[in-house]
Amino acid sequence: MRKAAPVPEDLAGALAGAVAAWPGAGAAGVVSRNGVEATAGRTERSFPWASVTKLLVALSCLVAWEEGTVDLDDPVGPPGSTLGHLLAHASGLPFEGGQPVAPPGRRRIYSNSGIERAAEHLEARSGMHFGDYLQVGVLSPLSMNGTLFEGSPAHGASGPLVDLLALAGELVSPTLISATTWQVATSVAWPGLSGVLPGYGRQDPCDWGLGPEIRGHKSPHWTGARNSPSTFGHFGQSGSLLWVDPDAGVALAGLSGENFGPWAKASWPALSDVVVAYATSRDRTGPA
Repeated sequence: MRKAAPVPEDLAGALAGAVAAWPGAGAAGVVSRNGVEATAGRTERSFPWASVTKLLVALSCLVAWEEGTVDLDDPVGPPGSTLGHLLAHASGLPFEGGQPVAPPGRRRIYSNSGIERAAEHLEARSGMHFGDYLQVGVLSPLSMNGTLFEGSPAHGASGPLVDLLALAGELVSPTLISATTWQVATSVAWPGLSGVLPGYGRQDPCDWGLGPEIRGHKSPHWTGARNSPSTFGHFGQSGSLLWVDPDAGVALAGLSGENFGPWAKASWPALSDVVVAYATSRDRTGPA
């Protein structure tokens, strides 16, 4: 049984200790409904976000859905697939490539191609390059001024921790879209689908929302044992992570100059447990 995570008296110190143990440079921060709680590391340095970029694609599509530019039921991708299928990795498209390997809605197949098709659909419907739509619809309103988008919508963003924390704050308490829309996006889409969580193997079920991965009861996992099943977010191969635990009302974001590997599998869950312990303890005792 995992030892209970200690409740840190100094959250910034706990973050600093964790980041200092990561290989290479890095940064991490915690956001709650009250704003940024603590940060540590190279907060102003730009790092690649890798697949955390997919959260930007999802948020852009949700903004466009509320505007009436796109609809989640728009047919996109393989026959029978919709925009919703693409965002939820349920379209049947493979990791890379355009030939489906399963019918839509049958398996959770993590797919860069599906996210790229979703961004292409938004381009076609809006008449704007995806990067321009992202800038106008998401980055500028959230003052994510250091975030750059180049290349694939599935993994092409980079930026500093301060920007990733701005995104985390939006995911904790949405302002660009309604709470109802965000609830739809962070609920399991096509429940019961099995699939492979990159880096962690086959999961049954492999829960996912409309962009964010949903923790559910996956094991092993990159979040902590104390994270609630409703925790959602994404991690990236570049050593990036962002999760939100709506039950605890807190988010953890991190960026690294070292690619995802054994260090992350050991460090991230332990740090996640400390953050959730901090949030739940503070809720019981009130702010200091």
